[in-house]
Amino acid sequence: MNEIWTEKFRPRNLSEIVGQKENIEKLKGFVRAKDVPHLIFSGPAGTGKTTAAMALAIELYGESWKENFLELNASNNRGINVIRGHEDREGKDTGLVSVKDYARLKPSNDLGFKLIFLDEADQLTGDAQAALRRTMEVYSSSTRFILSCNYSSQIIPPIQSRCVIMRFRSLEEAAIKDRIRLIAAQENLTLSSDIVDAIAEVAEGDMRKAINVLQTMASSGDISEKRVYEMFGYSSSEEFASLVSAALEHGLFDEAREKLDELMIKMGVSGIDILRGMHSVVRRHRMPGKEKLEVIIALAEAEYRIVEGGSDNIQLDALLARLVKIGSEFS
Repeated sequence: MNEIWTEKFRPRNLSEIVGQKENIEKLKGFVRAKDVPHLIFSGPAGTGKTTAAMALAIELYGESWKENFLELNASNNRGINVIRGHEDREGKDTGLVSVKDYARLKPSNDLGFKLIFLDEADQLTGDAQAALRRTMEVYSSSTRFILSCNYSSQIIPPIQSRCVIMRFRSLEEAAIKDRIRLIAAQENLTLSSDIVDAIAEVAEGDMRKAINVLQTMASSGDISEKRVYEMFGYSSSEEFASLVSAALEHGLFDEAREKLDELMIKMGVSGIDILRGMHSVVRRHRMPGKEKLEVIIALAEAEYRIVEGGSDNIQLDALLARLVKIGSEFS
């Protein structure tokens, strides 16, 4: 149980990576050609960007991949020392291996180039990105750069123009469920379908989060649907279902409001998380298509108003009133 499961079960080849078929096919093409352009991996956390970079290195270099692959996090000091070298602004040695240091080294492989994976590259300052651009120009013959970021728009145009941009999407719940079941089987854990569903729901497309949830529960010995939701301050799906049912199916605004107060005040669930829980319930709910359409639009509008600064209480009250109205129209 001491080993981190996100590392223990990390895919070691490109074919094992799920949910990014188009990107993986492109990377396999680079392996077949034995050549790689500079790359930008853009997308949310936990979608396979780091894993794809490592798997690419493994397939290119085999057993010597670690000698030909450097992973750095650009968010350290917003990248100044990571790009420029060992000394900080006061001239003190930071002990960091820099991009420039590694790029200078002669490749120890037959392909003639090594890989630098720069995580959180969108956190680099403008100066650091300018320094990176110059380094890419000077050492491009012997070093290929893979920049990982949440938003490629935060990377300066001169770097973007030198890279092939690959966009990694949030993973579908089905892909997360399959991987969770596989890990559970290998760790001799028994998971009900409700637990697997709950893990996939709270993960929100992030495989890393899903695996961490599973390992945390396994370590504590408390493996349950309720525990999954508690870990993220969520209520259980039954409580969200009860809230939706009171307003939409039974037209009981006051009762729905009491359930909402319990979630927000007693359990500390945020307005946005309540909306997400309700959305999950509505998606699975068997109701007429037109009714479901109106409910989802109502949820989306409430979320938008809250994100724009509206009061959680007022917007959720208005949502419940709207659900009561929608329910009465389709009853």
